[in-house]
Amino acid sequence: MPLLLPLNLPKWLAENSDLLKPPVNNFCLYSGSDFIVMAVGGPNERNDYHLNETEEWFYQYKGDMLLRVVDEEEFKDISIREGEMFLLPANTPHNPVRFADTIGIVMERKRPKNSTDRLRWYCRSVSHKAPTIIREEMFHCVDLGTQLKPYIDRWKNDSSLRVCQKCGTVADAK
Repeated sequence: MPLLLPLNLPKWLAENSDLLKPPVNNFCLYSGSDFIVMAVGGPNERNDYHLNETEEWFYQYKGDMLLRVVDEEEFKDISIREGEMFLLPANTPHNPVRFADTIGIVMERKRPKNSTDRLRWYCRSVSHKAPTIIREEMFHCVDLGTQLKPYIDRWKNDSSLRVCQKCGTVADAK
């Protein structure tokens, strides 16, 4: 396979910013044999947490973002400022929050054939001492940009999926 040419990121963004739209807001810039590189735009805020069995590298190209995570049985927020990078360990539940007019680059490993990605929604009721899962969807990830939308739409459109079985709280659709 011939080598790909270098990508002029500012030029690409100027010509293709319309591709970075909700609900996922990402576009695959490179898909190699081992890695996927995506441009991700804002605004974007959802209430699901993604888990992937491989690490994810975040670089914040323009503006700041917030990476919500579940770490050591606690909800935590990690600010990633313009120009900063962050390596997220594998199997860390995370929820990227991107603000208006922001752009990040995310690099992930291509998923091994037997790997399972997960989308989780947690109950945010103060009655729980630790993060409590309301719903979890599992899938083999091939194209994050297209695969998340049906799960997110199902969550938004079916209130019965959003009921915490431990406390009865109905989670917000968004």
